[in-house]
Amino acid sequence: MKKSVLALIMAGGKGTRLYPLTKDRAKPAVPFGGKYRIIDFTLSNLVNSGIYSIYVLTQFKSQSLVEHLKNGWQFGSLLRNQFITLVPAQMRVDENWYKGTADSIYQNIHLIERAMPDYVAIFGADHIYRMDISQMIAFHKEKNADATVSALSMDKIESCKFGCLEIDDTGKVKQFHEKPEVPVTIPNDPGKCLVSMGNYIFNTNILLEELKSDSVMNTDHDFGKTILPDICHRMNVFAYDFKLNRVPGSITQEESNYWRDVGNIDDYYEANMDLKSISPKFNLYNDLWPLRTAELCSPPVKFAFNDDDRRGMAVDSIISEGTILSGSRVYDSVLGRNIKVNSYCDIRDSIIFDKVEIGRECKIRRAIIDKYVRIPAKTLIGYDLQNDKQFYHVTESGIVVIPRREQRGNLNDTWSS
Repeated sequence: MKKSVLALIMAGGKGTRLYPLTKDRAKPAVPFGGKYRIIDFTLSNLVNSGIYSIYVLTQFKSQSLVEHLKNGWQFGSLLRNQFITLVPAQMRVDENWYKGTADSIYQNIHLIERAMPDYVAIFGADHIYRMDISQMIAFHKEKNADATVSALSMDKIESCKFGCLEIDDTGKVKQFHEKPEVPVTIPNDPGKCLVSMGNYIFNTNILLEELKSDSVMNTDHDFGKTILPDICHRMNVFAYDFKLNRVPGSITQEESNYWRDVGNIDDYYEANMDLKSISPKFNLYNDLWPLRTAELCSPPVKFAFNDDDRRGMAVDSIISEGTILSGSRVYDSVLGRNIKVNSYCDIRDSIIFDKVEIGRECKIRRAIIDKYVRIPAKTLIGYDLQNDKQFYHVTESGIVVIPRREQRGNLNDTWSS
């Protein structure tokens, strides 16, 4: 008999390190890769893996996420076990917001008890990767595990930002350290650590017991800080090695093991830049493992000549539908939908969100431009950072971020923020 799986996606984080992209939206709703949102990658992985019972737990600034799920992720099935349902923070347990990741699940424990699946998959909503989750579940069953954590090796210098695992020869977790100052390295590889990807499989009865027990204790009510460090000493907790996961259609080993935490502006920028080359580190064009998103019936991309017969062109770039390049050049950039780039512009190494309009003779480089922005003619962005800091947000590495403008136009416009 096939075992049932219920998925809960934790999509309630503030995403403060992604500000100003999270000024008006939750982190999972931030656009990525031209036409997608960050949460689309987790949702696509679940659906492609045959997991169709999915709750999305939200909290802060969730309206954009609500609209995106409504536009792109509504199932039309009559089956009760096929749904993607958004669950706002309801304060069913007390009058507090979620205190930690475990508390976010505990405050919605009725969803698990009502369904009583064999397994609960608890996944984050803010990472870029492909993963066949059914293989992780098969590993969980094979090991007769109580809980399984997806994990990957990472350079020691970066590992202190994540939960770090110590495992034995069988893959059983001996210790779990949340964001340690001095991470424990992998035996025989002093430059690498094994870190948690923030994705977990639990046996349902174990999860319910641990959530209820943790709820009455004075803890951080968090999987990484309290639940996992505790249960790995008394239960069968295993680490699932992400590098063993194989997704149909992956082109290279590096691409198949790609995983990026896009928690700050620099990491978000670099992850977008990973998409655009002829041999990208992460390939969006995989028909065997499709990425789903909201499809909004935009027209095709158009490259037009201007009055002087200068041709619009794009090199090593992603250009999404509805965008018009009129006699302008785009290099090494990622452009969203329904963007208008007027004549004689030069855009390099930049990310531009939907419905931006760029005036004539603009020069833009190493910039992120949020939705609905209008760039006046002859504007320079990214060429004089001291000047840019007077008007925009500029990171320490020199990425210029221009926040979203308020939408103007048809009140019936269904585009989300």
